[in-house]
Amino acid sequence: MVISTPVSGSHPAVDSARLTELLFRDGPEDTDVHGRWRKAIATELFRHPGDVPVEDRWQLSYDRLRALNDELLSPEELARDARGLAALHEWASVVDGATSTVAGIHYNLFLGSLLDDRVSPARDTSEFAALARTGTFLCTERAHGNDAAALETVARYDRERDEFVLHTPHEGARKYMPNTSATGGPKTAVVAARLLIDDRDQGVFLFLTPLSDHRGTLPGVTVERLPERVGGPVDHCATTFDQVRLPRTALIQGEHGRLSPDGTFSSAVGSPRKRFLHAIRRVTVGKLCMSASTLGGCRAALAIAVRYAHSRLISSPVAGQRVPLAAHRSHHARLLERVATAYAMTFFHRTVTERWIGHRPEDRAGTERLVAVAKGWITWQAREIAIESRERCGARALFPVNGLAEFAGNVDGAITAEGDNLAIWCKAGAEMIFGHALVPAPPAATGRESPAGPAFLRRAVAAAEHHWHTSARRDLRRSEEGDGDDGDGDALGRWNNASDAALKLVEAYAVGQAADAFAAACARVTDPSTRAVLDDLHALFLLREVDSRSGLLLAENALTAEQVRSFPRTLHTLTARLAPHLATLTEAFDIPEEHLSSLPMLTAP
Repeated sequence: MVISTPVSGSHPAVDSARLTELLFRDGPEDTDVHGRWRKAIATELFRHPGDVPVEDRWQLSYDRLRALNDELLSPEELARDARGLAALHEWASVVDGATSTVAGIHYNLFLGSLLDDRVSPARDTSEFAALARTGTFLCTERAHGNDAAALETVARYDRERDEFVLHTPHEGARKYMPNTSATGGPKTAVVAARLLIDDRDQGVFLFLTPLSDHRGTLPGVTVERLPERVGGPVDHCATTFDQVRLPRTALIQGEHGRLSPDGTFSSAVGSPRKRFLHAIRRVTVGKLCMSASTLGGCRAALAIAVRYAHSRLISSPVAGQRVPLAAHRSHHARLLERVATAYAMTFFHRTVTERWIGHRPEDRAGTERLVAVAKGWITWQAREIAIESRERCGARALFPVNGLAEFAGNVDGAITAEGDNLAIWCKAGAEMIFGHALVPAPPAATGRESPAGPAFLRRAVAAAEHHWHTSARRDLRRSEEGDGDDGDGDALGRWNNASDAALKLVEAYAVGQAADAFAAACARVTDPSTRAVLDDLHALFLLREVDSRSGLLLAENALTAEQVRSFPRTLHTLTARLAPHLATLTEAFDIPEEHLSSLPMLTAP
């Protein structure tokens, strides 16, 4: 017999401010890491400019970057603060993905890399902190994206002149696709290049490289504008170097490599690949920032779609009457499901950010993997939310001025940036097969569990994780023994044999971690009405995830047949109870009214 959650009645009204506090409690309680950025994007500068040339949109993103910089007492401190950087991305992306992009590049990848430099005396970063020069980051090349460790730009050390010669040897080594145009004023880059000393390849390092001044690009630097891409417009370019000379101090140093004044190279890191990973270690914080940017964007998309659903009137089944779109279960149920996911994404991101900030050196590899797993899951979920939100608003939402059209493109950029999602999940999956603890197989379902019980549903997700983990180990061993379908024991064949199960393992693990973060957030709530709504939202999130895996979980005895049959009705019940709170749940996202009231779709009849 299935014991169901009571079905009658909805929850009492909930104060959205309580939910806002829960969503944006990020770090120490006496620190408001979100307030300054929310206030900044509420100003007139951050309203949509309307139908203007793309070059004007480029310039606007840099004007907005300067406005954000004006909010800071110390840009250097922001560059050292993963929590603050993520918050900046969350709020900037509400109104402009391009501003979020150039801010992340300047503060995290560029300024952060300089501040990580272990030189004495410390570098003077004042002109970058004041945005007298904007920073950019040149790593990937036309022929080397996810395999950036194999990049071919070179920096050859000239002993006689104590300089480096930075050079692009062929078209495939062009830096692709940094924001290196003349827009935004003079720019300086950190450039990833292969360090050659006496013709010996020491691995990939970063080099501080001025690109342009107020008159244009500097000698030896060629910048070619790339075609316009989807999402908020950024001045993406291809950049090449022709025997550009840099002082020895251009090398950004650390334990991975040092070059002494007498030209002696030393490194505490043995392999060139590890040196490269150390050089670009800011990319991990970049993953947190990419996740955060899609969080802010998808929450804004939902807030817009829900407000539109309540204001847009359509004909009802009763002649002469009109009802809001939100009155239809077919409409509000889809939005509620995405709202539940957005809450899970937010709580997951908060948890992962704190894990990153507080990790110990010996935990770094596992924490980096968690950041990568979260980045993949959050950004992929954000794309689904952006698409659903746009569709629920019909044709009007196709116009960028209405605040929704660019979100999906912005998410696509985040999915690819700082490590393509599939590539970083493949790496995580390969590591997790034997480098991650196998969760115990949960007990078989008895049929007495409530299909809306979060604890029961969480055990079902754990069963899926256990299944795919054991499957990945089995498939890898089969291949090692020569019994696989994709090779006879070679490295690629072994991975091909295990990759499907490994990727499903990563996904189930991500869902479980998001559910745990949601549960922890619920546990902090003391108001009964708020807790009841959040518990239902938590159950809705988990039930959708479990329902999509119901065939596997039935076979694994994690669900009974009767429980699987009950899922549609349970979803219906949860939706009915949550529907009256849909507007409150998205009001809690705290999108500035100045932004929402500027969108024609929400103000015009």
